[in-house]
Amino acid sequence: MATKTSTTTHKKTGNIRPLGDRVLVKRAEAEERTAGGILLPETAKDKPKEGTVVAIGEGKQLDDGSRSTFAVKPGDRILFSAYAGTEVKYLGEEFLIMREEDILGIVG
Repeated sequence: MATKTSTTTHKKTGNIRPLGDRVLVKRAEAEERTAGGILLPETAKDKPKEGTVVAIGEGKQLDDGSRSTFAVKPGDRILFSAYAGTEVKYLGEEFLIMREEDILGIVG
Protein backbone atom coordinates (compact mmCIF):
# COMPACT_ATOMS: atom_id res chain seq x y z
CA MET A 1 0.00 0.00 0.00
CA ALA A 2 1.26 3.43 -0.81
CA THR A 3 0.77 6.31 1.57
CA LYS A 4 0.40 9.96 0.73
CA THR A 5 3.16 12.37 1.58
CA SER A 6 1.92 15.04 3.91
CA THR A 7 3.58 18.39 4.37
CA THR A 8 2.42 21.39 6.30
CA THR A 9 3.07 24.96 5.27
CA HIS A 10 3.46 27.49 8.03
CA LYS A 11 3.70 31.22 7.34
CA LYS A 12 6.93 31.36 9.32
CA THR A 13 8.50 27.96 8.61
CA GLY A 14 7.88 27.35 4.91
CA ASN A 15 8.01 23.72 3.81
CA ILE A 16 10.04 20.95 5.39
CA ARG A 17 9.28 17.55 3.90
CA PRO A 18 10.72 14.54 5.74
CA LEU A 19 11.96 11.67 3.57
CA GLY A 20 11.28 7.94 3.82
CA ASP A 21 9.96 6.78 7.19
CA ARG A 22 10.84 10.03 8.96
CA VAL A 23 8.47 12.34 10.82
CA LEU A 24 8.78 16.10 11.45
CA VAL A 25 7.80 16.98 15.03
CA LYS A 26 7.31 20.28 16.86
CA ARG A 27 8.38 19.64 20.45
CA ALA A 28 5.99 20.72 23.25
CA GLU A 29 7.01 23.68 25.39
CA ALA A 30 8.96 22.95 28.60
CA GLU A 31 7.15 23.39 31.91
CA GLU A 32 7.72 26.76 33.59
CA ARG A 33 6.88 25.50 37.11
CA THR A 34 7.15 22.26 39.03
CA ALA A 35 4.07 20.45 40.37
CA GLY A 36 4.73 22.20 43.69
CA GLY A 37 4.69 25.64 42.05
CA ILE A 38 8.44 26.36 42.01
CA LEU A 39 9.59 28.46 39.03
CA LEU A 40 12.27 26.72 36.97
CA PRO A 41 15.19 28.58 35.39
CA GLU A 42 15.94 27.82 31.72
CA THR A 43 18.97 25.66 32.61
CA ALA A 44 16.94 23.39 34.92
CA LYS A 45 14.13 22.63 32.46
CA ASP A 46 14.00 19.15 30.95
CA LYS A 47 13.24 18.97 27.27
CA PRO A 48 9.78 17.46 26.89
CA LYS A 49 9.51 14.03 25.29
CA GLU A 50 6.19 15.02 23.76
CA GLY A 51 5.32 16.89 20.58
CA THR A 52 3.00 17.31 17.63
CA VAL A 53 3.51 15.69 14.24
CA VAL A 54 3.87 18.44 11.64
CA ALA A 55 4.60 16.33 8.53
CA ILE A 56 5.36 12.74 7.54
CA GLY A 57 7.48 11.25 4.76
CA GLU A 58 6.31 8.92 2.03
CA GLY A 59 6.92 5.76 4.09
CA LYS A 60 9.66 3.16 4.22
CA GLN A 61 10.31 1.39 0.94
CA LEU A 62 9.52 -2.31 1.27
CA ASP A 63 11.23 -5.19 -0.55
CA ASP A 64 8.46 -5.38 -3.15
CA GLY A 65 8.89 -1.68 -4.01
CA SER A 66 5.74 -0.46 -2.27
CA ARG A 67 5.74 1.98 0.65
CA SER A 68 4.68 1.23 4.23
CA THR A 69 1.92 3.25 5.85
CA PHE A 70 2.33 5.43 8.93
CA ALA A 71 0.60 4.86 12.27
CA VAL A 72 0.65 8.64 12.91
CA LYS A 73 -0.66 11.58 10.92
CA PRO A 74 -0.04 15.33 11.01
CA GLY A 75 -1.66 16.88 14.08
CA ASP A 76 -1.19 13.81 16.33
CA ARG A 77 0.34 14.44 19.78
CA ILE A 78 3.05 11.85 20.35
CA LEU A 79 5.51 10.61 22.96
CA PHE A 80 9.05 9.78 21.89
CA SER A 81 12.26 8.48 23.46
CA ALA A 82 14.67 10.89 25.14
CA TYR A 83 17.37 10.78 22.45
CA ALA A 84 15.07 10.42 19.45
CA GLY A 85 15.66 12.33 16.26
CA THR A 86 17.80 15.17 15.10
CA GLU A 87 17.13 18.72 16.22
CA VAL A 88 16.68 21.15 13.34
CA LYS A 89 16.33 24.91 13.58
CA TYR A 90 14.56 26.42 10.59
CA LEU A 91 13.57 30.08 10.30
CA GLY A 92 13.79 30.58 14.06
CA GLU A 93 11.71 27.53 15.06
CA GLU A 94 13.02 24.26 16.45
CA PHE A 95 11.84 20.90 15.13
CA LEU A 96 12.83 17.26 15.46
CA ILE A 97 13.15 14.90 12.52
CA MET A 98 12.91 11.30 13.70
CA ARG A 99 12.16 7.84 12.39
CA GLU A 100 8.67 6.52 13.02
CA GLU A 101 10.16 3.68 15.10
CA ASP A 102 11.35 6.28 17.68
CA ILE A 103 7.73 7.20 18.44
CA LEU A 104 6.53 5.45 21.60
CA GLY A 105 2.84 6.32 21.49
CA ILE A 106 0.05 8.69 20.55
CA VAL A 107 -1.45 10.89 23.30
CA GLY A 108 -5.24 11.20 23.48
